[in-house]
Amino acid sequence: MDLQALPEGCIASILSRTTPVDTCRLSLVSKTFYSAAESDVVWNHFLPSDLSSIISRSDSQSESSLLASSPSKKALFLTLSDHPIVIDHGTKSFQLHRQSGKKCYMLAARDLSIIWGDSPQYWKWTTVPDSRFQQVAELIAVCWFEIHGRINTNDLSSNIKYAAFLVFKMIDARGFRYCPVQLSVGIFGGRNETKDVCLDPNFKEMQLQRQGSFERLQCPNVRSDGWLEIEMGEFFNSGLEDDQVEMSVRETKTNLWKHGFVLQGIEVRPKIFSPDCEVMGVGPSDDGRGPDCEEMGVGPGDDGRRSNRHWTIMRNLGGKFKKIWNRR
Repeated sequence: MDLQALPEGCIASILSRTTPVDTCRLSLVSKTFYSAAESDVVWNHFLPSDLSSIISRSDSQSESSLLASSPSKKALFLTLSDHPIVIDHGTKSFQLHRQSGKKCYMLAARDLSIIWGDSPQYWKWTTVPDSRFQQVAELIAVCWFEIHGRINTNDLSSNIKYAAFLVFKMIDARGFRYCPVQLSVGIFGGRNETKDVCLDPNFKEMQLQRQGSFERLQCPNVRSDGWLEIEMGEFFNSGLEDDQVEMSVRETKTNLWKHGFVLQGIEVRPKIFSPDCEVMGVGPSDDGRGPDCEEMGVGPGDDGRRSNRHWTIMRNLGGKFKKIWNRR
């Protein structure tokens, strides 16, 4: 079967059953594929069905009018994958995962439960220019370091693995270098995934003795927005149950005083990496955003000819495309 002989409407229908990344790659095949890949039929399928309700929770007039102001569904998708919108009176942010179109949320520090968080001698609520929220929590001094957050599984995309990430900065921090911090993620009331990590980005040699051996602890990474993040754990959201995911950060064993930790929030995003991304050297960035079509060099050929790279894409994705077609 010659896939390129299919009507553009059929191609668009099949592309809508793939992923945003696959669609961008397949748009390289020919001008017909490119035209189909640009259509609202395809990109509307990549947008959440409850997107209108989510956007309406924004306090910003420009953000709440995104549905009406976007020139196309693709433009809306790329805007929401590039620029998180702040919702729920500044306590959360929402964006789309570029590779998959799945939902991502960040719970602001104000949406988390911080032990002693309302005591000004221990924590200070302040403003940081590069934060997506109006307020962040800055640690003044505590020896009991504990933070909790929850998110409802119904707010997330279904049938996908998610990971939670602590998003923070260290400014003249003290008390974290020799104190492993315990991170935990799991369904509330069920079994949690727990691990010890080092939050000090300048001390990557921290080791923890376990059963007679030493284990090097995970350290934070720098995000594309300049903040630090560290994975807290992962969970699978089937979408079949109305559950709550509980996330926690705790260091209460050493009684050492700590300060200089600045908390922006906890981000929950899909944990996805497609092996097909390696075809073009495409992978997720450190904050979970994949490439857009322009970054991947996607566009119609001037004369409709396909390069060797185009044939590589067809070889790797053509089988997937045919399987989708055969299921119709």
